[in-house]
Amino acid sequence: MKTATLLILFAISLPAVAALSPANLRTEWLPNPQGIDAEKPRVSWRVEESDVSVRGQKQTAYRVLVASSAELLEKSGGDLWDSGKVAGDETLNIEYAGKPLASGQACFWKVKVWDKDGVESAWSAAGQWSMGLLKPEDWKAQWISFKDDAPLHADRAKLHLPPARHYRKQFSANKKTVKRAMLYVSALGIADIHLNGAKVGDGYFESGWADYAKRAYYRAHDVTKSINTETENAIGAVVTDGWYSGYVGYGLLVGYGPGKTGRDIYGKTPAFIAQLDLEFADGSRQTVGTDASWQTTGEGPYREADLIMGEAFDARREKYWCGSETFEGFIAKPDAVRADENAWTWQPAIRAEDNGSVKAKFFEPGVEKEVQLGFQKPARLVAYTAPPIRVTEELPAKKITEPKPGVFVFDLGQNIAGIIRLKVKGAAGTRVQIRYGEMLHKDGTLMTENLRKARATDFYTLRGDANGETWQPRFTYHGFQFVELTGLAEKPPLETVTGLVLTNDMPIVGDFACSDEVMTQFWRNTVRTQKANFIEIPTDCPQRDERLGWMGDAQIYARTASYNADVAAFFTKWIDDVRESQRDSGAYPDYAPYPFAHGAPGATHGTAWTDAGVIVPYTMWQVYGDTRLIGKHWDSMTKFMAWRAKSDPELKGVKLGNTWGDWLNVNEQTPIEYIDLCYHFISAHRMAECPQSLDAAFEFSLPKVRIVSSYRPCIRLLKHQLICAAPRTRGCLRLR
Repeated sequence: MKTATLLILFAISLPAVAALSPANLRTEWLPNPQGIDAEKPRVSWRVEESDVSVRGQKQTAYRVLVASSAELLEKSGGDLWDSGKVAGDETLNIEYAGKPLASGQACFWKVKVWDKDGVESAWSAAGQWSMGLLKPEDWKAQWISFKDDAPLHADRAKLHLPPARHYRKQFSANKKTVKRAMLYVSALGIADIHLNGAKVGDGYFESGWADYAKRAYYRAHDVTKSINTETENAIGAVVTDGWYSGYVGYGLLVGYGPGKTGRDIYGKTPAFIAQLDLEFADGSRQTVGTDASWQTTGEGPYREADLIMGEAFDARREKYWCGSETFEGFIAKPDAVRADENAWTWQPAIRAEDNGSVKAKFFEPGVEKEVQLGFQKPARLVAYTAPPIRVTEELPAKKITEPKPGVFVFDLGQNIAGIIRLKVKGAAGTRVQIRYGEMLHKDGTLMTENLRKARATDFYTLRGDANGETWQPRFTYHGFQFVELTGLAEKPPLETVTGLVLTNDMPIVGDFACSDEVMTQFWRNTVRTQKANFIEIPTDCPQRDERLGWMGDAQIYARTASYNADVAAFFTKWIDDVRESQRDSGAYPDYAPYPFAHGAPGATHGTAWTDAGVIVPYTMWQVYGDTRLIGKHWDSMTKFMAWRAKSDPELKGVKLGNTWGDWLNVNEQTPIEYIDLCYHFISAHRMAECPQSLDAAFEFSLPKVRIVSSYRPCIRLLKHQLICAAPRTRGCLRLR
């Protein structure tokens, strides 16, 4: 009896266990982001149930702690911010409201929640973020490049694919204990950063695509664990053309850009900037930044590197080039005799502006204008807000065929966007050609006609390693299911080729399955297609010479995309590109970023495509409750609506700009004017809805609220006009 009583008392004294626990911590939509620009970052989390059989469970309150170190967060709470217990079920976009955050500030945070019965959870695992360089003066480094005396490429009939440039710099930590080391990098082009012999991070195509004259993205990396304290350190970069001076879209096909060559759209010579900020345990600091003391060479293994055309890698030239022991005698005299024909000759780097002015004629439909292609310092450096582009999946080859002697075709069994991992063995100097395609001809040979001017071909030259060699491209990607290899002395094994899927690394959040396997596979194909086209921007296709951020595709698909994956950070980045591309008139262009016009002479937009500037931000607000995004873009959106009203004062629909209209219609085209009227209605309706959940005192001034009110009578008129103008076909038109 005493034993039973003790057990009952013990059970009564046990604290209640919370039915919810916080997980999946995010800051500005990303897990543990480094170098963010938001001065008041927003944190989010997901609540998970410990007992899924309990119905009606919900969060009723939360508490957030933010500290300046992991130790402080663990031991004494939040020295930067303690939200206190806040009643509510919100788990998204909780705005930091603590002490002001400085450039480079490290922040560690955790959260606890209360369930529907008021039971308190344990603290979550810690999340982390760091602030970026918030002020222009925080950048101490200089933009650097190489001395480029070559004439601007002007032969449209010949591809121009220059080798990558390598840069490096040696520095010492002076035998001090490193408390923290943050590396910030931006590029006019693409830059892979190396530190003490290893690549920094696992991302591709950094620092990203933007309208480089207006701004460039930068990335931040915590490299504390990579710094040598007792020996010398080496930092370096491999820099290629990328979107800045490489081939872009169908420019070569239709003759756009400087000299109608389709390349050098933003500038002639790639450049980059890097800044390593070291903080030591004794409180002192050191900055290692790019300047003219760096060295550069164009004699590395990357002999060609272009996003669309492909990559050529000569493994015989591969060196251990960014370790401290490689710096002895680093600069060869111009008349030095080389014992090794694959040796690298290093030269001093230069400040990017020292390459001087480069002017050229720029062509687009109906326009010929003079542009400056010499270095122009971006007006702003902004943090990259999307998830990194990563390899997210590996696909081994399913089958190999030999349609012609010495031509080997590997089938991955699935269309992807990305690259391959190549495993080969052979004599030094053997050059393997790698071509990519989505389909085969009837005779089993590779079909590439749909690629148009995209060469989509890589080359790998073997160094002759008896144990075999493994390689994968770094500065290109392709859309493909089939991979063709030529140049090998004998038939390769199936494991020679592995497909590597590249995409902005967004968590897949949706799932679908049903009794009809065809429909289930249809959904899988949708997700695969989404991954293939969400590389830096929402593209139209990943394989041919296009890969542009077409607005019509994005506005029609954005909501579907959000069912499949967490696209909040991805679209946050792209919507900035959209706003940046907005025309002076107020119209949004056909795609963003906007390297050149396309279509009718003088036309830069098309109905429905242009409306993405309202529809996509609205969709992100609807799905993720992101009111800050709406507030940030509101002036741009109202400018667009003013342009719409001015273009169609009678609200009857107009035929302006490019008439993409009912794209891919089947035998019966819908009038452009009617499509325009429909989208004018949709955009006005979305604009009127947006402010309903916004804090008017914070996000909007009174004049802006009046602007919103003005959309409502416009909507009524548009609704009437739509009904009157509706095509007389079977079916019905329902408007809300």
